[in-house]
Amino acid sequence: MSTGEKFTVGLVQMTLVPDLDQNLRRAIQLAEGAAKDGARIVCLPELFRSQYFCQREDAASFDLAEAVPGPSTAALAPVARDRRITLIVPVFERRAPGLYHNTAAVIGPDGKLAGLYRKMHIPDDPGYYEKFYFTPGDLGYRAFDTDVGRIGTLICWDQWYPEAARLTALRGAGILFYPTAIGWHPREKAELGAAQRDAWMTIQRSHAIANGVYVAAVNRAGLERPRGGDGIEFWGSTFLCDPFGVVTAQGSTGREEVVLGEVDPSRIEEVRRGWPFLRDRRIDSYADLDKRFIEGP
Repeated sequence: MSTGEKFTVGLVQMTLVPDLDQNLRRAIQLAEGAAKDGARIVCLPELFRSQYFCQREDAASFDLAEAVPGPSTAALAPVARDRRITLIVPVFERRAPGLYHNTAAVIGPDGKLAGLYRKMHIPDDPGYYEKFYFTPGDLGYRAFDTDVGRIGTLICWDQWYPEAARLTALRGAGILFYPTAIGWHPREKAELGAAQRDAWMTIQRSHAIANGVYVAAVNRAGLERPRGGDGIEFWGSTFLCDPFGVVTAQGSTGREEVVLGEVDPSRIEEVRRGWPFLRDRRIDSYADLDKRFIEGP
């Protein structure tokens, strides 16, 4: 994506409700609106069909999963085809009985499925019990060709891992999209909230800088308590940053909206010429990265 004309991306920040069909209809409306406003690539947030069910372990939530291709991709494919856009559609994928993934489906401007990315890093933290639901991805780090250049998709917890961003960028992706569901535990927000959100933005901006790529983080917004309790207040803040980490577009912390941002492919070339991190990598010295931890002196 080092040459070509500037184009717009549409980052759909949603507030999700218990009704799955209502969420799908709203996603279609917002994606179509983004396309009307000029977006060539539109990304929906992680697991957009439902409220964030991973706040607790409940086997009944497996009923939310669907095949890919399936209902969500079938409903959104006509939007991609009719509007001539690329759509990133994150789904709870039912691959086989008892086998589920947290997946991003990429639908091309022809309305056909261009490929899948399955979330590689699966968290297990208070309120984010994803290891109960999702098998780690087995497709590796992928890049997809679109009519405006090559893009990569990673998902939420992946955004904390520099290796994931690097390997996706090395496959030629000029934009890394991170569909996301992240927020505050209400009891912690006053004390830790500002630092948590700042760390989330900082790590993703660092991926942009280290790899000379655009990064788009697409979060949901609003308080969700699908099974009672304190719930999670998703902090929105959907943003796009350029290859030097400059935030060029950002959403609010609390409301549903489409964040539109401009991507200039020539900016990748410009930044990488001045800051040639890929050129100066010592690939002969990184063998130990495949170890969990390096013991000894």
